[in-house]
Amino acid sequence: MKRPNVIKDKSFAFALRIVKLYQYLVEKKEFVLSKQLLRSGTAIGALVREAEHAESSADFIHKMAIAQKEANETAYWIELLFQSEYLDNSQYNSIILDIQELNKILASIIITSKEKKYGKR
Repeated sequence: MKRPNVIKDKSFAFALRIVKLYQYLVEKKEFVLSKQLLRSGTAIGALVREAEHAESSADFIHKMAIAQKEANETAYWIELLFQSEYLDNSQYNSIILDIQELNKILASIIITSKEKKYGKR
């Protein structure tokens, strides 16, 4: 039986949420911020998928680090959408928890991968 891949599953589920949020924002006539959110929010899962087939451990770490940067950018767009009142408290609190969790998982993967590659410091 295949082992569950938490980051792969969570980043894909998050991307689906982002697509649905994008559709909601477009209905509210918000096009610029929503497009940025769509790009960065779906890139996380795509980079995680790319990392599955990394050419080396350094390549894996690099791809995960880029995924983390996209997650940080996504958190920025979510915060901006909330502060500009496109998202209400409930919407914001729900999705910001997801991106914070993804950020923590990615950070943990990167740290563990670096320790395996370079040894504990």
